[in-house]
Amino acid sequence: MTERQRFLNKVVIVTGAAQGIGRGVAIQAATEGAQVVLADISDYVQETLAEIEATGGDAIIVKANLETYVGAEAVMAKALETYGRIDVLINNVGGAIWMKPFEEFSEEEIVKEVNRSLFPTMWCCRAVLPQMIKQQHGTIVNVSSIATCGIHRAPYSASKGGVNALTASLAFAYAKDGIRVNAVATGGTEAPPRKIPRNAKPLSEQEEQWMQDVVDQTKDRSHMKRYGTIQEQVNAILFLASDEASYMTGTIVPVGGGDQG
Repeated sequence: MTERQRFLNKVVIVTGAAQGIGRGVAIQAATEGAQVVLADISDYVQETLAEIEATGGDAIIVKANLETYVGAEAVMAKALETYGRIDVLINNVGGAIWMKPFEEFSEEEIVKEVNRSLFPTMWCCRAVLPQMIKQQHGTIVNVSSIATCGIHRAPYSASKGGVNALTASLAFAYAKDGIRVNAVATGGTEAPPRKIPRNAKPLSEQEEQWMQDVVDQTKDRSHMKRYGTIQEQVNAILFLASDEASYMTGTIVPVGGGDQG
């Protein structure tokens, strides 16, 4: 057990908790005393729960499709049923599905990108606000991206730009209710291979090149000329989620090795 207990007796919802940054956030929050609600659509979220419980942590799973408002409402309802309140919401669901020039995207692909990377955050914010207003306190951390200024991901970039605007708007509107809303704009992050690929179709040679273009551009724009680690993203997210950031709201924090997005 870490000496830090920033989330002792706090109820923390983490979306996209099955793998990657979301998994890292959920496990560390639990280690720091949180009662964690693991929201994900994948069965792999059971592995996150098992790791938390193995070290004596307290967590529950809510399987939900967060691309729908019904799914977001189900997560909040289960959190309240189990723990009675919601102190922190960390919106982590998202991620580019395709990487290619904008003119190569079909209408269907654009819709899927926006549904994946904007609406889960939008719906979860809408679903949690009534409870946080009732409590007159709460903290929301949205996971954005420095890819708002990047190549081959225009629909994803637009979605994350929307997350940034939502963050600023909600922070301004709900500070009077004791609610803080911030975002972390993550940079390129080294992570294990995804257990469930965002795009299961094998990439063509041209698509592989477009993907490599994104990798090269990401590293080139970073002053440190490297990808970050999951832990480096987790550290920033949980700082904003904690009381250590009590005088921060409406802020987009870029964590991209110097790339401001």
